[in-house]
Amino acid sequence: MKRAKIIGPLEVTVTDDLERAIKILKKKMALEGLFKELKKRRHYEQPSIRERRKREEAERRRRKNLRKKRY
Repeated sequence: MKRAKIIGPLEVTVTDDLERAIKILKKKMALEGLFKELKKRRHYEQPSIRERRKREEAERRRRKNLRKKRY
């Protein structure tokens, strides 16, 4: 069984521009993969479907790396 990755607290200092601080926080959350994780956990995913999705993602990454190596 795979353990969940423990994410530490995300800290953003707010000086005078709150909008900018929110934008920075959203960017940090996206880089941590938090939005992707929330989207994934929105609905139950059957183990067979999860395995198929992971295989497809791995194949997509493999093809992308092959394209990068050609150029």
